[in-house]
Amino acid sequence: MTAKPVLNRAQFHTSVAQLRDLPYSRAEIAFAGRSNAGKSSAINLLTRKNRLAFTSKTPGRTQLINFFELDADTYLVDLPGYGYAKVPPAVKAKWEGLLSRYLQERGALVGMVLIMDARHPLTPLDRQMLDWFTPTGKPVHILLSKADKLSNSEKTLTLRRVEQELAALGSVSVQLFSSLSRQGAEDAAALIEDWLARALLPDLQTAEAVGRPEPQ
Repeated sequence: MTAKPVLNRAQFHTSVAQLRDLPYSRAEIAFAGRSNAGKSSAINLLTRKNRLAFTSKTPGRTQLINFFELDADTYLVDLPGYGYAKVPPAVKAKWEGLLSRYLQERGALVGMVLIMDARHPLTPLDRQMLDWFTPTGKPVHILLSKADKLSNSEKTLTLRRVEQELAALGSVSVQLFSSLSRQGAEDAAALIEDWLARALLPDLQTAEAVGRPEPQ
């Protein structure tokens, strides 16, 4: 069996604005989050590439679905940030349509990493993302970002509250995370790689059974 994909292989592959332009994919992990929640910084930290995902001082600027290839036809997917007040209503509506259909219909999507600002978790738009995606039965891992801005007691209380509020959703896990202090980075990376390895296992078993080379 080939080694599971490693995040530090990530490199930009393509950007798309319409679902019809999505690339062929064996497996992919989507990163989603409210604008200014720290999504791009989280991707950059987890892939160990400082400028892989675009970080902007103007939240909501990224309006495309960005694919970063980890291995052959295996991707991290950076979804458009959502909820920024200065984005025109028509653009918001377009984003919502794009995000909802992608999350509900994309067969290659293995799981979603949802980034929430630990100081303001579970906004109505965060809950909307969960409502779109959790019916698929695929896992969600929540990164409570910017945890370095909380005291230790606040971290404990916030984590406990979010876990309790989402306890009924069995496919959702939660952790504290900070791109600045690197808190939780190793745990998050290990979980993502495990998701991908499990998703690709049937492909590798088939390759071994027929005696053809495994995907590189």
